[in-house]
Amino acid sequence: MLTTSKAVVSDAAPEEPPGAVDRHRLTATQGLAALSLDAMASVAYGPEAVVLVLAGAGAYGLGFTLPVTLAIAGLLAVLVASYRQVIAAFPSGGGSYAVARRHLGARTGLVAAASLILDYVLNVAVSVTAGVAALTSAFPGLYGDRLVICLGVLVLVTAVNLRGIVDSAKAFIVPTAVFIASILAIVVVGLFRSAPASTYTADGHASVLAGNATGVGALLLLKAFASGCSALTGVEAVANAVPSFRAPAARRAQRTEVALGALLGVMLVGLSVLIGRFHLQPVEGVTVLAQLADASLGHNWAFYVVQFATVVLLALAANTSFGGLPVLMSLLARDNYLPHVFGLKADRQVHRHGVLALAAVSAALLVFSGGDTNTLVPLFAIGVFVGFTICQTGMVIHWRGERSPGWLWKALLNGFGAVLTGVSAVVVTAIKFAEGAWLIVIALPLLVLAFEAVHRAYGRIADRLGLGRVPEPPRRDRSLVIVPVSHLSRLTREALNAAVSLGDEVRAVTVSHPDEEDRRDTEALRRDWELWNPGVELVELTSQHRSLGRPVAAYVSRVHAYHPHTRVTVLIPEVEPAHIWQRVLQNQRGAVLAHAVRKDTDAVICRLRFRLGPTACRAEA
Repeated sequence: MLTTSKAVVSDAAPEEPPGAVDRHRLTATQGLAALSLDAMASVAYGPEAVVLVLAGAGAYGLGFTLPVTLAIAGLLAVLVASYRQVIAAFPSGGGSYAVARRHLGARTGLVAAASLILDYVLNVAVSVTAGVAALTSAFPGLYGDRLVICLGVLVLVTAVNLRGIVDSAKAFIVPTAVFIASILAIVVVGLFRSAPASTYTADGHASVLAGNATGVGALLLLKAFASGCSALTGVEAVANAVPSFRAPAARRAQRTEVALGALLGVMLVGLSVLIGRFHLQPVEGVTVLAQLADASLGHNWAFYVVQFATVVLLALAANTSFGGLPVLMSLLARDNYLPHVFGLKADRQVHRHGVLALAAVSAALLVFSGGDTNTLVPLFAIGVFVGFTICQTGMVIHWRGERSPGWLWKALLNGFGAVLTGVSAVVVTAIKFAEGAWLIVIALPLLVLAFEAVHRAYGRIADRLGLGRVPEPPRRDRSLVIVPVSHLSRLTREALNAAVSLGDEVRAVTVSHPDEEDRRDTEALRRDWELWNPGVELVELTSQHRSLGRPVAAYVSRVHAYHPHTRVTVLIPEVEPAHIWQRVLQNQRGAVLAHAVRKDTDAVICRLRFRLGPTACRAEA
């Protein structure tokens, strides 16, 4: 049944007491595990992205790794401070979308929402393929099956999230803790070493370092900064999913955001310090993180713990999208920009339809890319920079309007962040445009147009239904119930019992065909009907084309034509088998008839289900 009100029904499931509902929401620690995996996993490729760009300027260019990373860490601090304020100002979640919708207008809010949706979907595909790529690097024999493995990981993550965000957080706490502990161990142990403990991993691999260079241009530094900013994806996830936290939700979400920013900043800066300390160079076939683990911890069991933790976390980083995107989609559904089904919650506070939609689109992307990370990476991180820029611009307007103590400094901070992320968005798009980023440039406006089309459709429905206006007083119309029958049975009796309870007048109709066998069946039905004498008229409808639905629909139309103020209900009796597999034995006449009457008339359709078992029949309008 279509609902057009802006208030979205929470679910058809039985209501739970407040304490039980709260058990299905996140603590700060669980929020860090459920919503930070994307950001944490970016440690595996963020510093490497910076090094690979700077390697174009040779060893001299690598000397700028730490300054570029410090600039990224500074932007991270700005973003964390900004999103901490977003959480306080918009505790219903939505992040960039909520900020833009209030302060920059509905269309700008839709651009922010579209950018976040694209980023979340791409994050799932990139995270899964990157994790599987790390696995196949360790076990080359699995390379040919990488697409099947990718889809298997996606199914696993989806299944965990369908059980609820708390269950997903509990499942991912241990991998997250192991990964964080591994990276911090690399940093701490490495700071006490004056030379690499081992270079075994990189030995024999060709360096990708360019020839001697004596200068580094501003464009190269800007490109390195923009590439390294891929480590900032996922910072906004906590602000998008505030309603998923336990009360006080805003305070818990703020603590999670600060913890995420602090851990991510320490890991990024620490790894960059070690890159300079050990004079690491990027080589083909070996990640920078693997080289750092080798240099700091040695080529032993600790090295393999780091690699295994990285594989697992990369594969599970998709969970950030499953935590943030369904909540964002529910807000869009509340505002009539997505079908209302995305606003429904299951009994574990799960936006199940959002989870399944995300999984379906991500699976399509995995199939399209063949499980290859390099096909998807050029499309990644552009959307999130657009969202960052819009969000911080909106927060500048928010502070100007609120003028609370310290508003000027907060506005300047957000304005500075908006400039930085805006420049990064332009640079990343320009650099990656030919590599596939043009798809994002096209997809963003198309997604916004789709949102607006849905909104207009709901607007037309609301106008036809008169939502927001006081309706006329109800009046009683004459009611006629039409019951299609083909033979006498207990089902016929139950249908007529229900019909005489619903309407002022009841008519049974049967459809006959001109061939001899059907005429005999119709005559037998009429004879039995007269003997039974239920007190209900039997109307015979003739069909030349052995059609069932059209003759009944035509009869309903004639009734409306002669009696325009009569409320007509078509009650269709059907058998509901005791077992699901027995449904294939049914002829589906009820569905065909309901479709024809619904398509061609305004009659009310009531499908009476007679269950073959001890329970009574039931009706569905």
